[in-house]
Amino acid sequence: MEWKNKSSSTRKRKAAKFSTSSLDHAEAHIVFGLFVASLAKSQNYPSSSKFLLKRCVNKILHSLLSESSNCSPFLQNLITPLLSLLPVLLNSKCAEIASRGAKIAGATSLWSLEMNEIIASDYEIMKGLISAVSNSRRNVSMAACNAILDLSTTSIGKYWLLEYSALENLVFGFLQVPKSSTISASLYTLESGDDTSLRLKVNEDEHALLLLEATLSLINSSSMVQIEKIPLNLSRSFLAYLKELWAKVRSHIICNILVTCQQETRLNTSNIGTSSLAESIFRLSTPSSEEPPRSFPSGILKEGIFASSDCGFQRFISSHWEMSPLFISNALNEQAFIYDSLKQSINRNIFSSILQNSISCLPIASDELDILSFLKEVKHNLGCPLIYGQDIRVVKTDKDSNEESHFFKNSSSCFLYMDDILKCEEAYENGYTIALRGLEFRSESIADIVDALASIFGQPSAGANVYLTPPISQGLTCHYDDHCVLVCQLLGSKNWKVSSEANVSLPRLYESCDGVKSSKVDDAFEFCLKEGDVLYIPRGFLHEAYTVADNKEADGTEGFSLHLTLSIEVEPPFD
Repeated sequence: MEWKNKSSSTRKRKAAKFSTSSLDHAEAHIVFGLFVASLAKSQNYPSSSKFLLKRCVNKILHSLLSESSNCSPFLQNLITPLLSLLPVLLNSKCAEIASRGAKIAGATSLWSLEMNEIIASDYEIMKGLISAVSNSRRNVSMAACNAILDLSTTSIGKYWLLEYSALENLVFGFLQVPKSSTISASLYTLESGDDTSLRLKVNEDEHALLLLEATLSLINSSSMVQIEKIPLNLSRSFLAYLKELWAKVRSHIICNILVTCQQETRLNTSNIGTSSLAESIFRLSTPSSEEPPRSFPSGILKEGIFASSDCGFQRFISSHWEMSPLFISNALNEQAFIYDSLKQSINRNIFSSILQNSISCLPIASDELDILSFLKEVKHNLGCPLIYGQDIRVVKTDKDSNEESHFFKNSSSCFLYMDDILKCEEAYENGYTIALRGLEFRSESIADIVDALASIFGQPSAGANVYLTPPISQGLTCHYDDHCVLVCQLLGSKNWKVSSEANVSLPRLYESCDGVKSSKVDDAFEFCLKEGDVLYIPRGFLHEAYTVADNKEADGTEGFSLHLTLSIEVEPPFD
């Protein structure tokens, strides 16, 4: 199934619940007159006028919801005075009247962009709607949530909702309503025209789901400044709930478990898409300007890796950077702080600790300065399963033909679900290397190290990939990269051959390296990396790596290899 996840751009209301007919021209003026009179009288005689007021409001609401409402004389002549009275309805002490007022606001906002803007920019109406979200009466809060979702169908509606602090009220309202002690969730497919979406079914009641849907809609339309207006304690509590929900959803995504709307009747159907949930988590997880940035001590990283070499960091820059490879023995063991951070994030049991819980990490260009622009481009693919070729490769090089073969045949740009991931164990036993990219997005400790690495070398971006290779095997064939790398041997050992000089002029970042593979490395340096060793390989230098032993070596290490490659993307100078 093609992975799409688009939010509905329109909301429609049906009048099926009302048996009364739409108002004609004469009836409209009579009903509206009675409505105004009963509303005025309700201030002093609430009991006697409440029944009439309810009937009038119901008549008006039904007329608004009728198919021909947008061209009726009633709308043309009476909409302005009606809207002026909406704040009174929204603030009514009668729950039924207040909820009908919210429904009138929502239904009217769907007529046209102009009407949506009129309502959204009216401070008193918006104030009444936003306050109603936190109303203790369930029907009032639900009606207000629906009205906010109706207003959110336009950018101007979202703009004014955010301006009037609707987001903070929605988060607060959601955290106040009773919720299930244990979250359960499933996914269903919504197919409408060209829209094939994965949506959530959750064991929360309809009220909580409406609040959640409205909150996610506004979060995903907010700037970082607007998100920072949410009180930190509310933001953290809400994010914790979203992460718990995402843990349930992710397992269904990875296992490709889908139900129909009619299945899982114990769960309530929502209009919340998986990508909408993932995007909100992404936005709320972005550090605020008030929070001190998390950082790895760059001095420890710099001295930790290069101090054990004969040259030190400054000498490395002047003698080796983009000029020649450098082998640094026992570099990680000299700094247990670094080594432990890496080994705690990646262990031998890579299949269960990483692969089975991974989703796709969409590639982002190193020169991307606006993270929200990036989100806008990729939002419909957020949260999708691992993509073969982009996130993961399962590959080995044939010794005779020196050609790469992939375990998953014809798998270019396809999703890997749990059944496929479990096959990686079989692939490993058959000599395939498992390569997983984007470790800086999957581990906080590795993300800190990668950020420090980019800072040390004065480059905007760095990355981390992990490679697990079985004994007596070679993963990638001989090749060069368009970025510099630091190979960090975490477990086992691996033999490397690296060209003594660049085989081409230094490749530009994102320059295609296809077609530059070679059958062997001529005039090569040879290195054997063991646990704790680091190898620097400049961009443009041919290299290949392989394991040799099938049993424990003299020093106790096994023949397999687990290494992390830290990449430094070198930006070209300004032209």
